[in-house]
Amino acid sequence: MRHSLPIIPQFYVTAPQPCPYLKGRMERKLFTALQGDHAEAMNDTLSKQGFRRSQNVLYRPSCADCCACLSARIRVEDFVLSRNQRKIIRRNRDLSREVTSAWATQEQFDLFRRYLECRHADGGMADMDTFEYAAMVEETPVRTRVIEYRKPDTGRGRQELAAVCLTDVLDDGLSLVYSFFDPELQNSSVGSYIIMDHVELARASGLPYVYLGYWVPGSPKMGYKARFAALEVYHRGEWRDLGDPEQYSSATHPLSVPPIADQVMKLVMPQQVSAPIDPRRGRK
Repeated sequence: MRHSLPIIPQFYVTAPQPCPYLKGRMERKLFTALQGDHAEAMNDTLSKQGFRRSQNVLYRPSCADCCACLSARIRVEDFVLSRNQRKIIRRNRDLSREVTSAWATQEQFDLFRRYLECRHADGGMADMDTFEYAAMVEETPVRTRVIEYRKPDTGRGRQELAAVCLTDVLDDGLSLVYSFFDPELQNSSVGSYIIMDHVELARASGLPYVYLGYWVPGSPKMGYKARFAALEVYHRGEWRDLGDPEQYSSATHPLSVPPIADQVMKLVMPQQVSAPIDPRRGRK
């Protein structure tokens, strides 16, 4: 006989800071370290409960008076392309995909800098240097892949890098940790193409979900995620079909968030197996 005990990590809360998605609001995160022999089990289990990975940390928004950030995932089996999404695939059909290990390169970093300078010049990652970028990619205790997309060879002997996605392989899906692309290709909707390509990767691998990070109702930055079919959001402790996006407008109500202690108590943790138990123990 063996007795199974839950893995109990320590959870912490960040100090409030300005929300990058909703103007005038403050964000706060619940987080825990991701390390040791049970890192993959933790990543798998907490990802199913709305957490995201950043290097060696798992986090979930836990703001004092707002619960607008909802973890989103695509149900692969039920995903159907829209007419516009088929056009996006045709526009990007010349891109080739290469799956590599979680290893940072100078070519990736150069593209990353161009992407930030064009689209997120005032964001929290704007000052990242090459060492911080390498840490973002390489400091992972779980199954992580770098998926590169390249343009056709134009006669210079190599295919130019067009886009990159840092992707975790979970036990039930692919999780897009961070992606970026050549700003000159933004009219081709490369970001959406990366998501659709991940759906096909997950389908080919027999994985049921593609995790997209957070969808935030009322945030123009996140509105594109609601355009994907078979989208689920993690809301009030369960995954449900997105449905009408307007139904989540009450997520910014000041009484919409349970206390931190209640949130932590309701988390389901992965199990670890302890030493065997002698069935004769305790007998008189």
